[in-house]
Amino acid sequence: MFLREDEPPARRAEKLARIADVLVDRIDRLEESRGSAWSMFQAAVALEREVQVRTRELEKALADLSERNRELAVARASAEEANRSKTRFLRAASHDLLQPLSAAKLFLSALKDTALDEFQRELTDRLSGAFDSVEELMHAVLDISRLDSQRIEFQRKPVDLGDMFRRLAVEYAPMAEAKGLRLSFAPTSVLVESDPTFLRRIAQNLVSNAIKYTDRGGVLVGVRRRGERAWLEIFDTGIGIAATDRARIFDEFQRIGREGGGVPGMGLGLSIVRRACAKLGHPIAMDSEPGRGTVFRVSLPLVAPCAEPARSEGARAGPSLRGRVALVVENDDAMRRALELVLKDRLGMVPRVSGGIAEALAQMGDEPPDVVIADYNLDNGDNGLQAIQALRQAAGQPVPAILVTAQRAPELARASHAIEVPLLEKPVRPEDLAAMLQQLLA
Repeated sequence: MFLREDEPPARRAEKLARIADVLVDRIDRLEESRGSAWSMFQAAVALEREVQVRTRELEKALADLSERNRELAVARASAEEANRSKTRFLRAASHDLLQPLSAAKLFLSALKDTALDEFQRELTDRLSGAFDSVEELMHAVLDISRLDSQRIEFQRKPVDLGDMFRRLAVEYAPMAEAKGLRLSFAPTSVLVESDPTFLRRIAQNLVSNAIKYTDRGGVLVGVRRRGERAWLEIFDTGIGIAATDRARIFDEFQRIGREGGGVPGMGLGLSIVRRACAKLGHPIAMDSEPGRGTVFRVSLPLVAPCAEPARSEGARAGPSLRGRVALVVENDDAMRRALELVLKDRLGMVPRVSGGIAEALAQMGDEPPDVVIADYNLDNGDNGLQAIQALRQAAGQPVPAILVTAQRAPELARASHAIEVPLLEKPVRPEDLAAMLQQLLA
């Protein structure tokens, strides 16, 4: 390809033309390469601008999301504080609400033990029914508040269903008899693991609901074993539940079948049952046929028969209480007088009443009572647990005691359990008080 001096001009011209073609081709390729690189550079610049725009948009979206999260956190904190305030209010108000109700029921019980004519007996029965309705509603509201609380603590222990059935039979026999219904509890010795208080509330609501919606026939309560589980079953021959209503019967304020007519209550019982079963991990099932009846089933874990049952679910009849001395520590005048009447006139005990710790110590003197009955809320920041401990210390012995309270706080249950003092919830029923006294003094 290189030119030589001795080559003819034509040959040299041919070589120069070929060299020129090669140079032109290289220049063309170089120009094409430069054009492609320029295009890539322009594309990269455009892409970078697009990335910057998208980055700013993403940063704005993240800032908006962060602001929404902050607003959500504030709203959640406000809702949680409102829920805590509601719980605190209900806990504080429950004592003030249940205190006069408890006193009124004790006074009414004492009145019913006196000689009454037919008209007076009717009035006392109607008053008793009205008080029972108020009590049922208040307990329902308090139960729902507790079950909605995230801090609820259950006291799981073995529960003797046979004892619980005997207690429920006594409690609901008058309600069934008033409607001409048969109320039957199948005998059982089954022990299950649950919270005894809430399991009883579940059974109470299901039995009460069955009686309310049954006009003919009766209600049967029993237990069926299935492997390591026991099914608590409540059968009724009532109006039944239509398929379209089964999804809503566990909602609040729902009363089906009669448009709410003629059925007492607020429609909260099954809502409490659903909440309690969900919290305790007890599956619940239902079968029903309109016009023929309904059965509710609650699945409970079985406990070995050798386990110690929860005695609170059905204390056996104890010795006579007549002549036993009961020291009452109660700061409310009406409640103190009501307890005095029930202890003296119904139970035949010797009551000594006081309004606070100092007065109770003076009342006791050198002779300890057989039992102390103390309200939790006392004056001057004192409480019943302090009163019981002070009286025990002064007596030099662990005097049996009962703590009466409207509070359902788990820390209170733990504190009373630590000094072996059972809780009696308000409103106080004379039958419950008598059963607890017999158990303590056995």
